[in-house]
Amino acid sequence: MMARQRTAPQLSLVLGLLFSLVTPTMADDGFRVEEAQVRLQDGLYYLDATVIYDFSEVALEALDNGVPLTIVTHIQVRRAHAWLWEDSLLDLQLRHAIRYKPLSERYHVYRLPGARGRGFVTRDAAIRALGEISELQLLDQEKLDPEESYEVQIKVALDIEELPLPLRPIAYLRPSWKLSSGWSKWPIEP
Repeated sequence: MMARQRTAPQLSLVLGLLFSLVTPTMADDGFRVEEAQVRLQDGLYYLDATVIYDFSEVALEALDNGVPLTIVTHIQVRRAHAWLWEDSLLDLQLRHAIRYKPLSERYHVYRLPGARGRGFVTRDAAIRALGEISELQLLDQEKLDPEESYEVQIKVALDIEELPLPLRPIAYLRPSWKLSSGWSKWPIEP
């Protein structure tokens, strides 16, 4: 009986230490949609947004060693307070990649599919450019009921499935690779 009483506090201590080691890594790294604006122009809604990418050290190290990182931006336009099973008016996934090319000593940001994009001298400039969503056409004004309220929902995440095959098992197991913003909601005025 005494052995059981000693084991429970020891187990609690070990679990507490493990939790304290994992929590700061998860709290410091991640993505967030800092601001988004939806504007109406010539009967069409456009989205401008800024995403802040706080990559983990292991992801930045992989990037600096030539591993491309793929980002998925999921955008939905839904009725505000819609039921879970209601269809979205717009459900869009944008895929972008950031890559370092050692021979040219430049970082490249490009939309997938494709490899044409913009080149940057510094990693910080490339990451800032990756976070710019500008003049993205969402939908026609006629699709929105003037009597309803709507919102655009945005989520960005690192796509682990696009990492090189030898790196994927490590990425699945380490929290420093699970980078996502969670859903952000912004109102749309019909």
